[in-house]
Amino acid sequence: MKTFGGKVLFLDRANINTDEIIPAKYLSEATKEALKPNLLEDLKLPGFAAGDIAGKGAVVSRANFGCGSSREHAPWALEMNGINIVIAESFARIFRQNMYNCGMIAAELPSQVLDELFREFGTSGAELLVDTEKKLLSFSSGAKKKTVPFVLDGFEKALVEAGGWVEYAAQKY
Repeated sequence: MKTFGGKVLFLDRANINTDEIIPAKYLSEATKEALKPNLLEDLKLPGFAAGDIAGKGAVVSRANFGCGSSREHAPWALEMNGINIVIAESFARIFRQNMYNCGMIAAELPSQVLDELFREFGTSGAELLVDTEKKLLSFSSGAKKKTVPFVLDGFEKALVEAGGWVEYAAQKY
């Protein structure tokens, strides 16, 4: 199973939609890899630049992440940039399922916990370690550390462990 986490990209805004994650003009690309350079290019967020994505393995955001159209391109664009977990207060239902279908994690945390994470780690170059067995998210930056539990149900865990829906189906059927 792959490792989840890494350096964290904090996006302090709710309702980041799939067109901001990967603009619709790239939906005709023939490969997932072709989506890589265009991740978040239309995201309007003070202090954010597309170069902030490089080297990140996780995103922390606010409520309703992935709203908009129902396509797998948004998780694919994240995946092609090395991001395999998004943490938010809530997700658009189809985006959330597409994350798990791709073998990635969409972890939901209460707004109060997210407020603490943004306050304590949002500008500090934080790192994240994800323990899918214990269902823990461990944030660190220098001497600062914070571990929070998250929900990962049995089927979601099976999809993540398999590497996504296609791999899961190949193992089970």
